[in-house]
Amino acid sequence: QHYLDNFWPDLKAAHELFDSIVQARRERESESQENHGKEYPEHLPVEVLEAGIKSGRYLQGALNVNKHRAQLEAFVRLQGLGSKDTG
Repeated sequence: QHYLDNFWPDLKAAHELFDSIVQARRERESESQENHGKEYPEHLPVEVLEAGIKSGRYLQGALNVNKHRAQLEAFVRLQGLGSKDTG
């Protein structure tokens, strides 16, 4: 803010952009506080997920996303079922 005020006081677009960034940051911090510091709220409580994994209702794995086709191609590699574990 000080830089813009001192060196570019008449550059309206830069001041508007700065104000927009500050507002977005405040909103994100507010949402983060509402979610107890987590960027995204959890869909199910951890206890439910752990019980579901133990019972076999849910599966746990690592999400792998194709870096060249990220919006189109991804898969989940289940724990304990990788090619290194079979043999």
